[in-house]
Formats: sequence, C-alpha cells, structure tokens
Amino acid sequence: MNHSVTVEVPATSANLGPGFDSLGLALTYFDEVTVELAGTGVEIVIEGEGADLADLGEEHLIVKVFRLAWSRIGGAPDPRGLRLTCVNRIPHSRGMGSSSAAIVAGITAARALHPASEGFSDDDALALATEIEGHPDNVAPCLAGGLTIAWTGEDTGTRLVRLDVDVPVTVFVPDQRLATERARGLLPETVSHADAAANSARAALLIAALTSKLGYDVLLDATEDRLHQSYRAPAMPGSAALVERLRRAGVPAVISGAGPTVLAFGWPTPGWPETEAGNGWDMHRLNVSPFGARVQPRDSRTR
Repeated sequence: MNHSVTVEVPATSANLGPGFDSLGLALTYFDEVTVELAGTGVEIVIEGEGADLADLGEEHLIVKVFRLAWSRIGGAPDPRGLRLTCVNRIPHSRGMGSSSAAIVAGITAARALHPASEGFSDDDALALATEIEGHPDNVAPCLAGGLTIAWTGEDTGTRLVRLDVDVPVTVFVPDQRLATERARGLLPETVSHADAAANSARAALLIAALTSKLGYDVLLDATEDRLHQSYRAPAMPGSAALVERLRRAGVPAVISGAGPTVLAFGWPTPGWPETEAGNGWDMHRLNVSPFGARVQPRDSRTR
C-alpha cells in the first residue's frame, strides 16, 4: 500500500452567468496537496493561501474530507496519523472554488491511498463531494475538468456531463473576500417566470457558444444573467461595476461563482479595456483545464 500521494486540483468558476448552480469550468490554476499516512496525530504545512489554517489539525477541511472518504470506502482501519502539505494558489473566498478544491483533494487522496478503493467509483466521488459542498457546480469541474453540466436526479442522484472547451479566460481577483454563505443569503426566494425563461435560454446558448466557437458577440448575449448577479451586487459593488464596464465594452464578463472575482471570456488584447479594471485587481490569463483532479507522479516537483 502506498503511504503518500500528491494530488493536483484546479481552480473552478461556476454559474458562468446564467448557469446558476449547474455550469462550471476547470481553470489552469492549481493547488497541490500531499497526504502522507503517518504514525499518530495530524501535522499540516501550508504554503500560500490559507497558511493561517495550518493549526486546525483534525478540523482542517482536507483532513476531515479525507477521513470521511476513507470511511465511506470502507474495509480498512482508519489511518492513525496524517501529514498534510499544501501548496495553495487558489484564492480563498473569492469565487474560484477553493473549498471545492480542498474537498476534491481529500477525496482523491483517500481513493489513491486506500487499499480497497476499486469499488469507489467516479460517481461515488461526485456524490460525496456534492454532499459535503452542498451543490455540484464547482466540484464537478474540479473532478472532471473542462466544462461541466451538473444536476441531481430524483432517482439517479448527482451526475455530470463533461464537454471539451478551448477558450481562454481572464480572471480579475480583488483583495476583498466574500463568504459563499453571505452571497447565497442575498438571493430571493422566488423569481419571475420571465427571468427564469430568459436564463434557461441563455444557459442553452452559452453551452452552444462555448462548444461551437460561435464568437464573442454571441457569448455576450449568452452570459446575460437575471437570477443571481444583480441580487448579490450590493455585497460586491466593485465587482458588479467591473462586469458592467467590461460588458459595455463588448467583453463577455460574469461574476465567478459567488464572487467577488470577475471572469471574462478571452485574453486582453490591444482592443480590450485592460486599464478599466483599475487598482486592487490581480489579473490572471488562464485557459480551461482539460483535466480535473489528478494524482501526480512520485517524482513530480511543485510548479
């Protein structure tokens, strides 16, 4: 049995405008997590984002998820001790799937180290990740890569469809953080039939636009949203204003996940209003990652 494993997990962006709680993209921005079965106790070393969480011990999210996944797989004694080493790049509480990355890392590491994991399928991993996260829109692309459509059937449970997408994106990450729970608390209990119908049409158009390369003019229409972004705007006025400025300039821009990061399809070129972001934004030119969580070779090195 292996005693250590290194897992690479991508950042993700969910919703993508109209695809509320269903659409997600894996992005080429990664955390690396090494889990080692140790003698006793829990030792955590964190480099980068979330370094202040190194003292949480058994309460660290990856540790809790690892132990839960290990027990769900079953058939082997629980590890007495764990050594966790994290190289974190995904910003926390910014709408780029940091908690989903932690959850998926814990599950993937448990599957890689557990001696009886053959019976624990990809569907089982998605179901457990969704159970922990509460919704599948971020964990789906983190597991599968690409563009994912995720849903929960009454009889079939949580499922996903993965689509290959080759489109560059730019993320504008602000200094401020925003807890997902706060962002969700701003959503209304009901929306109008007209807004729901508009979002349904835009979500279908967005999938067609991303998979058929229909052009940025179509993407601008396809990323229009009426279900969540305007309601969350008071909690992130700077992000809402940046989305509006970019869209007014013809750039298909959305709030990434629950925010406050802004995602725009495309990379800045001389024609882009690159300077309109202003100060206080950390800009990253990324691609859609073709893969989700994956176990790294033993001789791999940190990026």
